[in-house]
Amino acid sequence: MVTPQKNIEQKPLNLKIISWGDLTWDDIVEPSEEAKKYLAEHYNFNPMDIDDCFSRRQLSKVDVYGDYLFVIFHLPVYDKATRISTVHQWSAFVGEKYLITLHPGVLTAVDELRRECEFSEEARKEYFSQGSGYLLYQILDRATDSYFSVLDKILGLMDDIEDNVFNEEIEAAKDISFLRRDIVTQRRVMFPTRALLVELENKLRRFVKMDLSVYYGDLMDHMNDICETLDECQEIIDVFKDADYVLSGYRANHTIRTLAIMATIVAPILAVASLYSMNVPLPGGIEKGSPQTFILLLIAIFLIIGASLYYLRRRHIV
Repeated sequence: MVTPQKNIEQKPLNLKIISWGDLTWDDIVEPSEEAKKYLAEHYNFNPMDIDDCFSRRQLSKVDVYGDYLFVIFHLPVYDKATRISTVHQWSAFVGEKYLITLHPGVLTAVDELRRECEFSEEARKEYFSQGSGYLLYQILDRATDSYFSVLDKILGLMDDIEDNVFNEEIEAAKDISFLRRDIVTQRRVMFPTRALLVELENKLRRFVKMDLSVYYGDLMDHMNDICETLDECQEIIDVFKDADYVLSGYRANHTIRTLAIMATIVAPILAVASLYSMNVPLPGGIEKGSPQTFILLLIAIFLIIGASLYYLRRRHIV
Protein backbone atom coordinates (compact mmCIF):
# COMPACT_ATOMS: atom_id res chain seq x y z
CA MET A 1 0.00 0.00 0.00
CA VAL A 2 1.26 3.45 -0.89
CA THR A 3 0.81 6.05 1.83
CA PRO A 4 -0.73 9.28 0.47
CA GLN A 5 0.87 12.64 1.02
CA LYS A 6 -0.31 14.11 4.32
CA ASN A 7 -1.81 17.41 5.44
CA ILE A 8 -2.83 18.63 1.99
CA GLU A 9 -6.06 19.43 0.23
CA GLN A 10 -6.72 18.10 -3.24
CA LYS A 11 -9.59 20.19 -4.55
CA PRO A 12 -10.50 18.06 -7.57
CA LEU A 13 -11.12 15.21 -5.16
CA ASN A 14 -12.63 17.37 -2.41
CA LEU A 15 -10.11 15.53 -0.26
CA LYS A 16 -8.94 16.56 3.21
CA ILE A 17 -6.09 14.63 4.81
CA ILE A 18 -5.39 15.01 8.52
CA SER A 19 -2.68 13.17 10.43
CA TRP A 20 -1.60 12.77 14.02
CA GLY A 21 0.99 10.26 15.15
CA ASP A 22 0.78 7.21 12.91
CA LEU A 23 -2.93 7.66 12.04
CA THR A 24 -4.21 9.39 8.89
CA TRP A 25 -7.78 10.43 8.16
CA ASP A 26 -8.72 10.90 4.50
CA ASP A 27 -12.10 12.62 4.21
CA ILE A 28 -13.62 12.82 0.72
CA VAL A 29 -16.68 15.04 0.29
CA GLU A 30 -19.02 14.45 -2.67
CA PRO A 31 -16.86 11.61 -4.06
CA SER A 32 -16.41 11.59 -7.84
CA GLU A 33 -14.61 9.48 -10.43
CA GLU A 34 -11.37 11.16 -9.39
CA ALA A 35 -11.92 9.84 -5.88
CA LYS A 36 -12.42 6.34 -7.25
CA LYS A 37 -9.13 6.58 -9.13
CA TYR A 38 -7.41 7.95 -6.03
CA LEU A 39 -8.52 5.00 -3.89
CA ALA A 40 -7.58 2.48 -6.56
CA GLU A 41 -4.10 3.96 -6.98
CA HIS A 42 -3.17 4.57 -3.34
CA TYR A 43 -4.85 1.71 -1.48
CA ASN A 44 -5.16 -2.02 -1.98
CA PHE A 45 -8.92 -2.18 -1.49
CA ASN A 46 -11.32 -4.65 -3.02
CA PRO A 47 -12.53 -3.02 -6.29
CA MET A 48 -16.10 -4.06 -5.48
CA ASP A 49 -15.95 -2.06 -2.24
CA ILE A 50 -14.77 1.00 -4.12
CA ASP A 51 -17.64 0.60 -6.56
CA ASP A 52 -20.08 0.25 -3.67
CA CYS A 53 -19.02 3.68 -2.39
CA PHE A 54 -20.48 5.23 -5.53
CA SER A 55 -23.59 3.06 -5.80
CA ARG A 56 -26.81 4.58 -4.46
CA ARG A 57 -28.59 1.27 -3.92
CA GLN A 58 -26.39 -0.33 -1.28
CA LEU A 59 -27.64 -1.68 2.02
CA SER A 60 -25.92 -0.90 5.31
CA LYS A 61 -23.19 -3.47 5.84
CA VAL A 62 -19.78 -4.34 7.31
CA ASP A 63 -17.27 -6.26 5.19
CA VAL A 64 -14.27 -7.71 7.04
CA TYR A 65 -10.88 -8.17 5.35
CA GLY A 66 -7.48 -9.13 6.61
CA ASP A 67 -6.19 -5.61 7.20
CA TYR A 68 -9.27 -3.36 6.99
CA LEU A 69 -13.03 -3.04 7.40
CA PHE A 70 -15.39 -1.58 4.83
CA VAL A 71 -18.60 -0.09 6.20
CA ILE A 72 -21.62 1.52 4.51
CA PHE A 73 -23.92 3.72 6.55
CA HIS A 74 -27.11 5.63 5.78
CA LEU A 75 -28.45 8.76 7.41
CA PRO A 76 -31.71 10.62 6.70
CA VAL A 77 -31.63 14.40 6.28
CA TYR A 78 -34.86 16.42 6.48
CA ASP A 79 -35.67 18.57 3.44
CA LYS A 80 -37.82 21.59 4.28
CA ALA A 81 -38.84 22.11 0.64
CA THR A 82 -40.32 18.63 0.11
CA ARG A 83 -41.22 18.15 3.80
CA ILE A 84 -39.75 14.65 3.73
CA SER A 85 -36.35 13.19 4.57
CA THR A 86 -33.90 12.04 1.94
CA VAL A 87 -31.56 9.14 2.66
CA HIS A 88 -27.84 9.77 2.16
CA GLN A 89 -25.19 7.09 2.02
CA TRP A 90 -21.66 7.38 3.35
CA SER A 91 -18.83 4.88 3.52
CA ALA A 92 -15.70 4.24 5.56
CA PHE A 93 -12.54 2.17 5.18
CA VAL A 94 -10.99 1.40 8.57
CA GLY A 95 -7.38 0.24 8.74
CA GLU A 96 -4.67 0.03 11.37
CA LYS A 97 -3.16 3.40 10.48
CA TYR A 98 -5.84 5.08 8.42
CA LEU A 99 -9.51 5.97 8.25
CA ILE A 100 -11.07 6.93 4.94
CA THR A 101 -14.57 8.43 4.82
CA LEU A 102 -16.62 9.25 1.72
CA HIS A 103 -19.81 11.22 2.22
CA PRO A 104 -22.10 13.85 0.66
CA GLY A 105 -21.75 17.44 1.77
CA VAL A 106 -25.12 17.49 3.56
CA LEU A 107 -23.77 15.26 6.33
CA THR A 108 -22.46 18.13 8.38
CA ALA A 109 -21.60 16.01 11.41
CA VAL A 110 -18.57 14.57 9.62
CA ASP A 111 -17.51 18.00 8.38
CA GLU A 112 -17.75 19.50 11.86
CA LEU A 113 -15.52 16.85 13.40
CA ARG A 114 -13.00 17.16 10.56
CA ARG A 115 -12.79 20.94 10.90
CA GLU A 116 -12.34 20.56 14.65
CA CYS A 117 -9.42 18.23 14.05
CA GLU A 118 -7.95 20.52 11.40
CA PHE A 119 -7.71 23.54 13.66
CA SER A 120 -7.10 21.98 17.07
CA GLU A 121 -4.05 19.99 18.08
CA GLU A 122 -5.83 18.90 21.24
CA ALA A 123 -8.75 17.53 19.21
CA ARG A 124 -6.39 15.55 16.98
CA LYS A 125 -4.65 14.12 20.02
CA GLU A 126 -7.94 13.19 21.66
CA TYR A 127 -9.58 11.55 18.63
CA PHE A 128 -6.52 10.07 16.89
CA SER A 129 -4.56 8.68 19.83
CA GLN A 130 -6.90 5.72 20.40
CA GLY A 131 -6.82 4.39 16.87
CA SER A 132 -8.93 4.55 13.72
CA GLY A 133 -11.80 2.64 15.33
CA TYR A 134 -12.18 5.25 18.03
CA LEU A 135 -12.11 8.04 15.44
CA LEU A 136 -14.89 6.29 13.51
CA TYR A 137 -16.86 5.93 16.74
CA GLN A 138 -16.62 9.71 17.27
CA ILE A 139 -18.03 10.28 13.77
CA LEU A 140 -20.87 7.86 14.42
CA ASP A 141 -21.62 9.50 17.74
CA ARG A 142 -21.80 12.94 16.13
CA ALA A 143 -23.94 11.65 13.27
CA THR A 144 -26.34 10.04 15.73
CA ASP A 145 -26.58 13.20 17.82
CA SER A 146 -27.22 15.27 14.69
CA TYR A 147 -30.20 13.04 13.90
CA PHE A 148 -32.06 14.22 16.98
CA SER A 149 -32.76 17.52 15.20
CA VAL A 150 -34.58 15.52 12.50
CA LEU A 151 -36.48 13.65 15.19
CA ASP A 152 -37.44 16.92 16.88
CA LYS A 153 -38.77 18.16 13.54
CA ILE A 154 -40.95 15.06 13.19
CA LEU A 155 -42.30 15.46 16.72
CA GLY A 156 -43.07 19.13 16.04
CA LEU A 157 -44.94 18.23 12.85
CA MET A 158 -46.93 15.62 14.75
CA ASP A 159 -48.05 18.28 17.25
CA ASP A 160 -49.17 20.50 14.37
CA ILE A 161 -51.03 17.64 12.70
CA GLU A 162 -52.78 16.76 15.96
CA ASP A 163 -54.20 20.28 16.07
CA ASN A 164 -55.15 20.16 12.38
CA VAL A 165 -56.90 16.79 12.61
CA PHE A 166 -59.41 18.15 15.12
CA ASN A 167 -59.81 21.48 13.36
CA GLU A 168 -62.85 21.42 11.08
CA GLU A 169 -61.47 24.28 8.99
CA ILE A 170 -58.28 22.42 7.96
CA GLU A 171 -57.83 19.33 5.79
CA ALA A 172 -55.06 17.29 7.40
CA ALA A 173 -55.01 14.23 5.13
CA LYS A 174 -52.16 15.50 2.92
CA ASP A 175 -49.98 16.46 5.88
CA ILE A 176 -50.62 13.09 7.49
CA SER A 177 -49.59 11.31 4.30
CA PHE A 178 -46.35 13.31 4.06
CA LEU A 179 -45.47 12.61 7.68
CA ARG A 180 -46.31 8.91 7.45
CA ARG A 181 -44.04 8.64 4.44
CA ASP A 182 -41.27 10.44 6.32
CA ILE A 183 -41.58 8.19 9.37
CA VAL A 184 -41.40 5.13 7.14
CA THR A 185 -38.19 6.53 5.64
CA GLN A 186 -36.71 7.12 9.10
CA ARG A 187 -37.56 3.60 10.25
CA ARG A 188 -36.17 2.10 7.05
CA VAL A 189 -32.82 3.74 7.79
CA MET A 190 -32.45 3.84 11.55
CA PHE A 191 -33.49 0.28 12.40
CA PRO A 192 -30.87 -1.35 10.11
CA THR A 193 -28.32 1.19 11.38
CA ARG A 194 -28.95 0.06 14.96
CA ALA A 195 -28.32 -3.56 13.95
CA LEU A 196 -25.21 -2.48 12.05
CA LEU A 197 -23.75 -0.73 15.12
CA VAL A 198 -24.16 -3.89 17.20
CA GLU A 199 -22.27 -5.86 14.57
CA LEU A 200 -19.63 -3.16 14.12
CA GLU A 201 -18.69 -2.96 17.81
CA ASN A 202 -17.10 -6.41 17.87
CA LYS A 203 -15.40 -6.10 14.50
CA LEU A 204 -13.94 -2.70 15.28
CA ARG A 205 -12.07 -3.74 18.41
CA ARG A 206 -8.86 -4.63 16.61
CA PHE A 207 -8.54 -1.03 15.45
CA VAL A 208 -9.08 0.54 18.88
CA LYS A 209 -6.50 0.92 21.64
CA MET A 210 -9.06 1.08 24.42
CA ASP A 211 -12.25 -0.63 25.53
CA LEU A 212 -15.19 0.94 23.66
CA SER A 213 -17.88 -0.99 25.52
CA VAL A 214 -18.99 1.95 27.65
CA TYR A 215 -18.89 4.37 24.70
CA TYR A 216 -20.81 2.03 22.45
CA GLY A 217 -23.29 1.41 25.22
CA ASP A 218 -24.06 5.12 25.31
CA LEU A 219 -24.31 5.21 21.51
CA MET A 220 -26.68 2.25 21.51
CA ASP A 221 -28.81 3.93 24.18
CA HIS A 222 -29.24 6.86 21.81
CA MET A 223 -30.09 4.57 18.91
CA ASN A 224 -32.61 2.66 21.02
CA ASP A 225 -34.24 5.93 22.06
CA ILE A 226 -34.45 6.96 18.42
CA CYS A 227 -35.99 3.67 17.30
CA GLU A 228 -38.46 3.60 20.18
CA THR A 229 -39.52 7.16 19.42
CA LEU A 230 -40.02 6.27 15.75
CA ASP A 231 -42.17 3.31 16.80
CA GLU A 232 -44.31 5.62 18.92
CA CYS A 233 -44.55 8.11 16.05
CA GLN A 234 -45.70 5.33 13.74
CA GLU A 235 -48.45 4.31 16.15
CA ILE A 236 -49.57 7.88 16.79
CA ILE A 237 -49.67 8.86 13.12
CA ASP A 238 -51.80 5.77 12.41
CA VAL A 239 -54.22 6.95 15.11
CA PHE A 240 -54.27 10.41 13.51
CA LYS A 241 -54.97 8.83 10.12
CA ASP A 242 -57.93 6.87 11.47
CA ALA A 243 -59.24 9.89 13.38
CA ASP A 244 -58.97 12.09 10.31
CA TYR A 245 -60.81 9.48 8.24
CA VAL A 246 -63.65 9.28 10.76
CA LEU A 247 -63.91 13.04 11.17
CA SER A 248 -63.80 13.57 7.41
CA GLY A 249 -66.71 11.17 7.04
CA TYR A 250 -68.58 13.02 9.76
CA ARG A 251 -67.99 16.36 8.06
CA ALA A 252 -69.08 14.89 4.73
CA ASN A 253 -72.28 13.55 6.29
CA HIS A 254 -72.93 16.93 7.87
CA THR A 255 -72.59 18.56 4.46
CA ILE A 256 -74.92 16.01 2.91
CA ARG A 257 -77.50 16.66 5.61
CA THR A 258 -77.28 20.39 4.97
CA LEU A 259 -77.77 19.84 1.25
CA ALA A 260 -80.70 17.54 1.97
CA ILE A 261 -82.40 20.28 4.01
CA MET A 262 -81.79 22.85 1.26
CA ALA A 263 -83.12 20.47 -1.38
CA THR A 264 -86.20 19.74 0.73
CA ILE A 265 -86.94 23.44 1.01
CA VAL A 266 -86.23 24.36 -2.57
CA ALA A 267 -87.73 21.37 -4.39
CA PRO A 268 -91.46 22.14 -3.77
CA ILE A 269 -90.94 25.78 -4.70
CA LEU A 270 -89.18 24.79 -7.92
CA ALA A 271 -91.85 22.23 -8.72
CA VAL A 272 -94.70 24.73 -8.38
CA ALA A 273 -92.78 27.47 -10.16
CA SER A 274 -91.97 25.11 -13.04
CA LEU A 275 -95.60 24.10 -13.45
CA TYR A 276 -96.87 27.66 -13.55
CA SER A 277 -94.10 28.82 -15.85
CA MET A 278 -95.32 26.53 -18.62
CA ASN A 279 -97.62 27.92 -21.27
CA VAL A 280 -100.57 25.87 -19.99
CA PRO A 281 -103.75 27.22 -18.35
CA LEU A 282 -103.77 26.16 -14.69
CA PRO A 283 -106.00 27.06 -11.71
CA GLY A 284 -104.63 30.23 -10.22
CA GLY A 285 -102.59 30.94 -13.36
CA ILE A 286 -101.95 34.28 -15.00
CA GLU A 287 -105.33 34.43 -16.74
CA LYS A 288 -107.39 33.26 -13.77
CA GLY A 289 -105.16 34.08 -10.81
CA SER A 290 -106.43 35.28 -7.45
CA PRO A 291 -104.86 36.07 -4.06
CA GLN A 292 -106.68 33.19 -2.45
CA THR A 293 -105.16 30.73 -4.91
CA PHE A 294 -101.66 32.17 -4.33
CA ILE A 295 -102.07 31.84 -0.57
CA LEU A 296 -103.28 28.27 -0.95
CA LEU A 297 -100.25 27.45 -3.08
CA LEU A 298 -97.94 28.88 -0.44
CA ILE A 299 -99.68 26.88 2.28
CA ALA A 300 -99.33 23.73 0.18
CA ILE A 301 -95.64 24.42 -0.39
CA PHE A 302 -94.98 24.93 3.30
CA LEU A 303 -96.95 21.83 4.18
CA ILE A 304 -94.84 19.78 1.76
CA ILE A 305 -91.62 21.29 3.15
CA GLY A 306 -92.72 20.64 6.74
CA ALA A 307 -93.73 17.07 6.01
CA SER A 308 -90.41 16.42 4.26
CA LEU A 309 -88.39 17.88 7.14
CA TYR A 310 -90.42 15.86 9.63
CA TYR A 311 -89.71 12.69 7.68
CA LEU A 312 -85.98 13.47 7.53
CA ARG A 313 -85.97 14.19 11.24
CA ARG A 314 -87.67 10.88 12.04
CA ARG A 315 -85.08 9.11 9.94
CA HIS A 316 -82.29 10.93 11.81
CA ILE A 317 -80.99 12.39 8.57
CA VAL A 318 -81.18 15.95 9.89
